[in-house]
Amino acid sequence: MGNRVADLLVKTLQAAGVKTCYGIVGDTMNRIAHAIDRSEIDWVHVRHEEAGAFAAAAEGLLTGRLTACAGTCGPGSLHFINGLYEANRNRAPVILIATQIVRQDLGFESIQEVDLDDVLKGCSVYCEMILTPEQAHRKTVAACQAALTKRGVAVLVVPADVANAAAHVEPPYAVHARQPLIRPSDGDLDEIAAILNRSEAITIYAGAGCAGAHDEVVSTAARLRAPMAHTSRGKDFLEYDNPYNVGMTGIIGGPAGYHAILDCDVLLLLGADFAWGQFYPNKATIIQIDIDATHIGRRHPVAIGAVGNIKATLESLLPRLKQHEDSAFLAAHVKRHQKDVASAKAETVSDSQSAISGTYLTKIINEHAAEDALFAADDGTAAVWMLRHIDTGGKRRTFASLLHGTMASGMASALGLQKCQPDRQVICLAGDGGLAMLLGDLLTTVQHDLPIKIVVYDNGKLGFVEIEQKAAGLVPVFTDLKNPDFGEVAKAMGLWGHRVAKAGELEDSIKTWLAQPGPALLHVKVNPMQLVMPPSPLVSPEAVIGMGVYTAKAMLHGKGRDIWEMMVENIP
Repeated sequence: MGNRVADLLVKTLQAAGVKTCYGIVGDTMNRIAHAIDRSEIDWVHVRHEEAGAFAAAAEGLLTGRLTACAGTCGPGSLHFINGLYEANRNRAPVILIATQIVRQDLGFESIQEVDLDDVLKGCSVYCEMILTPEQAHRKTVAACQAALTKRGVAVLVVPADVANAAAHVEPPYAVHARQPLIRPSDGDLDEIAAILNRSEAITIYAGAGCAGAHDEVVSTAARLRAPMAHTSRGKDFLEYDNPYNVGMTGIIGGPAGYHAILDCDVLLLLGADFAWGQFYPNKATIIQIDIDATHIGRRHPVAIGAVGNIKATLESLLPRLKQHEDSAFLAAHVKRHQKDVASAKAETVSDSQSAISGTYLTKIINEHAAEDALFAADDGTAAVWMLRHIDTGGKRRTFASLLHGTMASGMASALGLQKCQPDRQVICLAGDGGLAMLLGDLLTTVQHDLPIKIVVYDNGKLGFVEIEQKAAGLVPVFTDLKNPDFGEVAKAMGLWGHRVAKAGELEDSIKTWLAQPGPALLHVKVNPMQLVMPPSPLVSPEAVIGMGVYTAKAMLHGKGRDIWEMMVENIP
């Protein structure tokens, strides 16, 4: 029983560091499932494979170790695809064991036959089928090594008859995933330093590529007297203990970060691949440093582009930089950011019967969550409120589908986070649409006793989509959601559940919810008219015109009350 290809494959995964495998068993993977059962790898039985891929992506992204998914032939492995795109775009090391029908039936349009190699190549850094038992060990090693070194998804397609075949003796291939030290050449560093040393009004724009380089980025900002804006994915690594921080830019950012970037003379891009070109300065000199050479200059033309790990690069660059003395540019933008933060924190409710805004809900959660809590938010308004109003403090982490932009990743990602960090508080900020999409995996929290805390932002609609339609001058269509009492749904599934709709009940409800020993769901009815406001004065002419056209159309359709509520909720 212990000398089949399935056993060899699982042993190789375990040796490569895999501790968890997410999936649903079925005919073509039964042999592999039994091998996993005999191993030290934990099997997490999800209710939908997409949830398993999201969970694996979150675990891999948080821990940096290889995490696995496994699925049956045809439909089973296809269900992983959306979560695999999420993992691959976030550079999470994930391996999918995609089992296949037996080899003799391939090519005949057999039942459940799908060319998985062709389908899954678009969301992976490695995608190969084990064609013979003699290839099993070497290809499994290659898949693991690709996922770890290229930081992405590896797909290993395994026909059922190969998994069941006797394992062959192969040379002792092993996974090697040591990380090299990469920085620009001395000549490049001298050229970068020369520009920075003779320039004023410098802004740093730092992204997720700065993970592990917090102190070096702050020291660089101090040396240059430069305000530092950060991307949404860079928030966790750069926002805390940073007197030079001026927040995010972009549609979900704030005015301080927006102006610090657009008003600078020199922009130093560090590990940032922000996609929206309209938020880059047109006249500034741009210097970009990134570990991925393909990121250099692909969003906006740059004067100098250099390849390097941010921490190692800044360690070598800092001795070359002169201390700047003029703090006027820095002080103006830091002051603006501090004012905006203070204004946001001052939000209150008028009385105990008031409706609950999504921002107010998030701020109360921020106040009572553990100092090292992990947050996973659904794409849309829940993710925006998390990024704007959850303080990370260097110990918390935040996760959302910021590169792929998919619905339903919040709760499923929380499953993976809780599985790999059982002693930490894991909080899911779920949209009503996102939670409903993978609602069945609430049962996974019960089956595997994963004590995640889920809060549902129930605005009764696909809120972000509705904002997009209004900004285009359209009366929203097909965005409304008829929701159940999710608290009662949770109770029926075996979780703790509760619903709250009045501001006066919110804080006690949040304390009770967070104190539950097991999985718990708090359904909060939030104000449906709250908009995501872009940084002033960044409101495009098209959006202004669109909102005006929407207002006129809504009035003509008898929706004047909606217009009034929207104005009251969003205009101070």
